[in-house]
Amino acid sequence: MAKVVDVIQPGADDLFLEIGPGRGELTARVAAAGARVVAVEVDRDLAARVRGEALPGVQILTGDVLDQDLAHLVTMARNPGAGRARLIGNLPYNLSSPILGAVLRAQHRTGCFTDATLMLQREVADRVTGVPATRAYGPLAIQTRMFADAERMLEVPPGAFRPPPRVRSAVVRLTFRPCPVEVRDMALFERLVRSVFTRRRKMLLNALVPFARMVSTIEPREMLALAGIAPDRRPDTLDLPELARLADTAVDVRGR
Repeated sequence: MAKVVDVIQPGADDLFLEIGPGRGELTARVAAAGARVVAVEVDRDLAARVRGEALPGVQILTGDVLDQDLAHLVTMARNPGAGRARLIGNLPYNLSSPILGAVLRAQHRTGCFTDATLMLQREVADRVTGVPATRAYGPLAIQTRMFADAERMLEVPPGAFRPPPRVRSAVVRLTFRPCPVEVRDMALFERLVRSVFTRRRKMLLNALVPFARMVSTIEPREMLALAGIAPDRRPDTLDLPELARLADTAVDVRGR
């Protein structure tokens, strides 16, 4: 846990939103640095246990983080003139993608966080930090790259936990920044990504067929030509600017 705290480097003026504090080990270490922590824990017994420790500067909320308005939590907890608002958490494997999606949507909507340091199962960490033309690159990496630079900071072996899990974990840092591309219709962009990546092994000419039929009568070959993308490329070779260009082309031809 000390290595995780070294990665986070909490500051005395920082406000942390913590997802899943569990037994409060990380919570206590971050609070000891003088930072304030608002922690959301779904397990009532664990929440009561951490609350009972009366850690200075720590507020424990009981509930499902997916039911929370993350930006509102930050706004309500933040003092005037306070420092950075940051996110930390140990995300459960089966909920990692939905929670990350909620975090990224809140960031897109309000720009509420400076960064996030998250412990993820290694397979999820691979998908968050995936780059084009690799097996790990897909919708989760693309969604992340829209709003953050992702970096794997630590590998965490099972022996670091009690009881040890059957999987390995990794700590990933997301450094939030403005989106590097302009997307005219974010919902359509996300639909495009989901559609073509379900057919990631196909050439774009074929992978694009269902999406093209959904938005227009135009043929996929013409849509790709208008976007300036070769039809024999595969979906996992497209980086953000190309995906954004293809989505904007879909906006232009929609209804034709």
